[in-house]
Amino acid sequence: MPQLELNPNFTDPDAFYAALTDLHRECSEEESERINARLILLLANHIGDQQVLEEALAIAGTASPDRQTGK
Repeated sequence: MPQLELNPNFTDPDAFYAALTDLHRECSEEESERINARLILLLANHIGDQQVLEEALAIAGTASPDRQTGK
């Protein structure tokens, strides 16, 4: 059964980060949220495995200090 890859797996993390921040540059908050939503759905489709996606959701949902404190 596939598991979510949690070890660094980027070929060039700095290039990805630069491209991601460049994509959001000069976007409104609403445009950035739409970009993020589309990116999430594209990557989720690429992953495809429901168990892996649920694992990612569970990790993402508990990793935020704001979410844990309700702020």
